[in-house]
Amino acid sequence: MAGHGTEQHPHGADRLCEIGDRVYSRAVRRGRVTRADAAQAPCLLDLALLHPDPDDDAWLLPTAPQEVMTRLLRGVYDEVSASRRRVGAAVAAVERYAGLGGGTQSAPGGEGTAIRVLDGPVRIQAALDEATDACTSEVLTVQPGGIRREHELTEGLHRALALRSRGVRMRDLYNHVARHGQGLLHYLELMGDAVEARTLDEVIERLILFDRTVAFIPANADRTVALELRHPGLVEYLATVFERLWRSAIPLTMAIPEPRIEGISHREQSIAALLAEGHQDAVIAERLGISVRTCRAHIARLSETLGAASRTQLGVRIAQVGLDAPAPDAAPAGLSLPDQGSPSVR
Repeated sequence: MAGHGTEQHPHGADRLCEIGDRVYSRAVRRGRVTRADAAQAPCLLDLALLHPDPDDDAWLLPTAPQEVMTRLLRGVYDEVSASRRRVGAAVAAVERYAGLGGGTQSAPGGEGTAIRVLDGPVRIQAALDEATDACTSEVLTVQPGGIRREHELTEGLHRALALRSRGVRMRDLYNHVARHGQGLLHYLELMGDAVEARTLDEVIERLILFDRTVAFIPANADRTVALELRHPGLVEYLATVFERLWRSAIPLTMAIPEPRIEGISHREQSIAALLAEGHQDAVIAERLGISVRTCRAHIARLSETLGAASRTQLGVRIAQVGLDAPAPDAAPAGLSLPDQGSPSVR
């Protein structure tokens, strides 16, 4: 957004001039400002920090600092993705204005920072590093997807080892398919009893909780934006979700239970239940942490085992043999953060 100011105010929203700073701060505190007052800072209109009051043309309303933060961070990241200092300055500027907000700009009780938007890998990683350094007792993570690649597990290994050295306990949830990756087994062997891992046929997507005080969840589909949550109610809710999944998960040291029907694997049983719900191949593959090609191979084998010549007939046969119910350890899908193998978002 830099460079969109007027000729008299050549700056961006991350470094307002003295007059612009004073007028925007007043608008945030009071909820609006007169056009006459804003005339001395035309940069605020140019940068869309002020906009007309639809009920009274003589007044201007401030754009919510949280909205400015999201827009500003995206613009700064696109323009100067290599500059961490610039991103940090942008966030600091907007958060300072957010702290001035009145009743309509932030929730009562000073909860304006209870939810923080982290735009881009640099911001996400910095926030995770900060939470890791402050953690003293427990880390809970949900790791969706398939077999963990070696580099995913080693990128955050130094953080996990630092947590172990401080006596922090870690519990990780994975898809069943992750059991087949040697990288995960080596990671768990290295971490020893500091980490306990369990698996489910289907888990929610990326979730990280530190000491039950701060949680990280995804904010978009491609995992480039995350939310840092510090509201006690939200964090406790996510911790409860984790605990319920954990109770139904199978420890990595135990074998997966045998399927209900001979000749049909546990994974094919799970695929059958999702097919019965009407999901497409790509959705099923994503939820179970396998490739679409592998998913279709299982469907073909399932059709052969059940003697189905078409998808429609397969659906009928699935219902007839009782495979339309989820496997005992299945769980609903949900959130998403960037890939990781230990407390690291990358």
